[in-house]
Amino acid sequence: MTEPTIPRLQPLPEDWQRALAVVAHPDDLEYGCAAAIAAWTDAGREVGYVLATRGEAGIDTLAPAECGPLREREQRASAAVVGVSSVEFLDHRDGVVEYGPALRRDIAAAIRRHRPELVITLNHRDTWGGVAWNTPDHVAVGRAVLDAAGDAGNRWIFPELVEQGLQPWDGVRWVAVAGSTTPTHAVDAAAGLERAVASLLEHRTYIEALTDEEPEAYARRFLTGSATAVGERFGGRPAVAFELFSR
Repeated sequence: MTEPTIPRLQPLPEDWQRALAVVAHPDDLEYGCAAAIAAWTDAGREVGYVLATRGEAGIDTLAPAECGPLREREQRASAAVVGVSSVEFLDHRDGVVEYGPALRRDIAAAIRRHRPELVITLNHRDTWGGVAWNTPDHVAVGRAVLDAAGDAGNRWIFPELVEQGLQPWDGVRWVAVAGSTTPTHAVDAAAGLERAVASLLEHRTYIEALTDEEPEAYARRFLTGSATAVGERFGGRPAVAFELFSR
């Protein structure tokens, strides 16, 4: 009996200039996307970050009032490592982000402001591969991003955005979901991998609260292992995987 063939991942389309990454928390992008983002900014593409929360409930030993500003600083420093200067926070409450019109409206507004062709988010499904339960924030934000990509182009959904000067933007061509267990496409991570490690290391306070492992060893092991595993389906080169939804 022959072993089933694992489908090869296709290269992510490259005929775009602007991308917007929308996730729930500081560090969400650094755990999977940063190597791809470094490659994109090196090529002269524009990438902006929008985070639903400031991650203020993410460190047990720090009260939210102290944790939120610290994680915001770490996120801005982390983004700068991979060439991203635009970092916005929507100020939804960490840990209790709710899927619904308010979240969709905030994300649609961000899409109208940035006018991206590619939108990036994180796994919106209930589990990570049926093995680990996903967090409610990831599910809510990922699902809302997929919906808001359409909301952004419809003037009759959230008409108050037009009154605020945010005209409809129907230019989103793809939504790319990182961390999916059913990826379809990938981006070569070789050139950006070292900066991805450095980018994740900017979240040092969070990492030190998360693990007793030395932070650089932890970041390098996690990101190199992930990129190598994806590369087995992408010509043997380290890569970042995405599930791509066309619009």
